[in-house]
Amino acid sequence: MIEKRRIIHAIIFPALFLLTMWVVFIVFKVLNIDMAILGIKPVSVSGLTGILTSPFAHGGIKHITANSLSFAVLSILLFYFYRGVSYKVFFMNWLISGVLLWLGGRDSIHIGASGLIYGLAFFLIFSGFFRKEKKYRAISLIVVFLYGGMFWGMLPQNGHISWEGHLFGAVSGLFLAWYFKDFIPDKIIINKNNKDYSVTGDYNINYEYTE
Repeated sequence: MIEKRRIIHAIIFPALFLLTMWVVFIVFKVLNIDMAILGIKPVSVSGLTGILTSPFAHGGIKHITANSLSFAVLSILLFYFYRGVSYKVFFMNWLISGVLLWLGGRDSIHIGASGLIYGLAFFLIFSGFFRKEKKYRAISLIVVFLYGGMFWGMLPQNGHISWEGHLFGAVSGLFLAWYFKDFIPDKIIINKNNKDYSVTGDYNINYEYTE
């Protein structure tokens, strides 16, 4: 029962976020509205709203599809293995990476969920290094294996790729991995006879409840 709740928790928020992202994308395409209005325009008052809205803006079907796959994998790993801090990490990463991009990005309009994705990846990678548990170190190695090529995306490059968004997302993820290194990562609250019980660890325990 506990494992089932944990799996559902790990999937439901990432699924809702992805659904919102695709709905916004489809609506803008159907109405033929330029998604740039959702982007971050650095050091511009009008571009401040992009800190919150830019992850929902994408340049095309390839862009949103690629981001969707990476986001799904990384966010599910976050919400499954770091349940106790998952929401804090997710929303703080969203805000910090966006603010840094608004402060330090090129004079352009930056769109896409790449900053969020880099933040999630670097949180998972470095959180494993900062913790002694083998489980979290294994997760960090898996992420490095799957997305090690992301490191090149933080280097200045030609074209319309917001490498600054990648870089500031990575900085955000690294900072949050350090900030939350002493927090309990996996935690679930069980309600039993109207009382709350906090359960941590791997949940390899059998419970018998009297309803």
